[in-house]
Amino acid sequence: MNPVDKVRNALNNIGASDIEIKIVDDTIFTVDDAARTIGVPAGDILKSLIFILDKTTPCLVLMSGSNRVDSKLVAQALGHKRSRMMPPEEVLSRYGFHVGGVPPIGYDEDMPALLDEDLFSRKIVWSAAGTDHAFFPVEPERLMTMTRGVKAHVKKQD
Repeated sequence: MNPVDKVRNALNNIGASDIEIKIVDDTIFTVDDAARTIGVPAGDILKSLIFILDKTTPCLVLMSGSNRVDSKLVAQALGHKRSRMMPPEEVLSRYGFHVGGVPPIGYDEDMPALLDEDLFSRKIVWSAAGTDHAFFPVEPERLMTMTRGVKAHVKKQD
């Protein structure tokens, strides 16, 4: 199954069939690309990142596009000692998504999800939908329900 269909199926399976996936010619590979393509501020772009906790346990970290992740805060939020971002080639081989198209849903395994608390200052955030040419809008509260995630302070302070 192609990555966009995987996300579409996941949306349908969680009762979100009303969410429309948009497919465009322009890339949304980076936050800046996505903001330009969609026509929204960088903070409205959702970054879906997969982290590894204590060398084995994957988790999803959903960030506002204008923020960076503090890996220590990710580990602490989930009661672990360490966390690190999963390498892009592992994300692809394990889940079938290329960096730039990693979605917040559509995984064959349950993962804890942490949602950057700054997302909740936005009315809508824009998420990749499996490729760097597909995306969908979603309200942060709905996203939290869809991912069974929790609001967390995981933003790196500059």
